[in-house]
Amino acid sequence: MKPAPFRYADPGSVAEALEVLATEEGAKVLAGGQSLLPLLSMRLAAPATLVDINRVPGLDTVEATGDGVRVGALVRHATLLDDGAAARVQPLLARATANVAHPAIRNRGTTVGSIAHADPSGEMTSVLALTDGSVTVATPGGVETIPWRDLFVGPLETSISGPAVVTSAFFPALPPRAGTAFAEVARRRGDYAVCGAGVVVTLDEDRRVSAARAAYISVGLVPEVHDLTEAVAGQPVAGADWAGAGALARSLVDPDGDLHASADYRRLLVGVLTERTLASAAAEAAERTAA
Repeated sequence: MKPAPFRYADPGSVAEALEVLATEEGAKVLAGGQSLLPLLSMRLAAPATLVDINRVPGLDTVEATGDGVRVGALVRHATLLDDGAAARVQPLLARATANVAHPAIRNRGTTVGSIAHADPSGEMTSVLALTDGSVTVATPGGVETIPWRDLFVGPLETSISGPAVVTSAFFPALPPRAGTAFAEVARRRGDYAVCGAGVVVTLDEDRRVSAARAAYISVGLVPEVHDLTEAVAGQPVAGADWAGAGALARSLVDPDGDLHASADYRRLLVGVLTERTLASAAAEAAERTAA
């Protein structure tokens, strides 16, 4: 199928984009288009106007500081994946981005666009949640910051309403003595994950586990972060009960079944991926602590 007819707007600033969005009913922002264009082609979405923000300056930068990484709305997945400074500040960014679809899609798709799309099967929504991140949104009334917990309200649905442009996403830096890992299972490499897990493990000064948190993809209707610390708190890295943490994770999730996997299979994968990624993240945390 081909998309339904639409008007094309090509603003040169965020203010111009907001003006179009405010005056034209049914307008939709276009950045990378790797999520939006398939919906248009299948006529699952039919906006009256597409507002292409690719000509807006200042939205294509990655800023890595000691506090975290700010990713502009036009930063492509591939650009973020190759950004060494961003990976050092928050390693989950590169680890998750490497699992996003195929190279051709990463070359055009945007990280912020993926977050704004709010697909529970998308990697970057879970990373925003796991890092306790936020997005910055420009509206006619000014600029506001929305924490991840207030952003996602349902599958493909956010709390953002009215004329608005998501201009950036912020991912806080990885804390000291912490390590990360990310893994997923898909039918074919590049397909949407049947299940995925991202984790952060933090150690104390004696290299014992002080915190363990995990977020999953393709498991819930919105991103969820689960605290698994109780299963491994105070345990040394080498002898920590990662299997127990996986069992705890299985008890905390409530996945749905679909044509790709049953709920029970997804729950099984949650346990397996949790055990593996926690062990890997803890090993990395131990290395960082020793250094």
